[in-house]
Amino acid sequence: MPQTVADTCIIFNPTARGDRAQARLRQLRELAGGATFLPTKEAGHAAALAEQAARDGCGTVVAAGGDGTINEVVNGLMRVPSDARPRLGVVPVGTANVYARELGLPLFVDAAWRVIAAGHERRVDVGVARAGGGERAGGGERRYFAQLAGAGFDAMAIATLDLKLKKQINWLSYVINGFRTVARGLPRLTITAGDRRCEGCFVFVGNGRFYGGSYRMFPEARLDDGMLEVCVFEGGRVLDVLRYIPRVLTASHPKLADVHYFRARQVRVESPQPAATELDGELWKDCPAEFSVEPGALRVVVT
Repeated sequence: MPQTVADTCIIFNPTARGDRAQARLRQLRELAGGATFLPTKEAGHAAALAEQAARDGCGTVVAAGGDGTINEVVNGLMRVPSDARPRLGVVPVGTANVYARELGLPLFVDAAWRVIAAGHERRVDVGVARAGGGERAGGGERRYFAQLAGAGFDAMAIATLDLKLKKQINWLSYVINGFRTVARGLPRLTITAGDRRCEGCFVFVGNGRFYGGSYRMFPEARLDDGMLEVCVFEGGRVLDVLRYIPRVLTASHPKLADVHYFRARQVRVESPQPAATELDGELWKDCPAEFSVEPGALRVVVT
């Protein structure tokens, strides 16, 4: 059903980097003048704002930002009971906008706002990450992810990323730092899902198909199937990564002999060495970590 603007809260980062992001935010203010705009003040604030908006009875909470902002907003919404949980709207103002692409949303502010105003919705799954022993071992810190989690290579690259370099050359900074990370050596990971057990140097756990933009890391994934897709890469040398990249770009990497691709409802990642994890591109805890899924936990506004 169409959304009432007065019943919409828009969470955004007022210091978003770049002239383009600032121009998009100004445009959104012009389009959605009757909505409540909630600026974030620091890392983690978007989650608190989303939770409070939900508890205040907001009908739709819009994440106006990139995948990091969406991740925080999703975590805030998941803190409230499902029967009081608002719908999530997305206005992509980030760089890769992976989740917006996954949902098939337009990447232009005016078109994205028209989608939110129209109010068509879809129920989607939400990924769950638990640190340490996981749920069966008595808990551990829990955090949600909308699109993807990773351990090893990409998480370690995020952990050591030079923010000044990122600001200068954007996504290319991840590529450069990724190869630096591989050259320093990657930890060995053990991945367990039910009776399946394998090892590798990096693993991706997907709720949706895309990674890093519109690259199909998980070609068979669906946001509403109650399952996670798991992709484990055995090789950890620079030559291995160079061999993997073109296969990921063409979504043919699952056919490689040293790539394990499978589906699971729950997967555990462990390492004898320090190994970082990331959720939707945001650095999280070191392994061990356990990943699962909450089916149909979120209503999202879509085309």
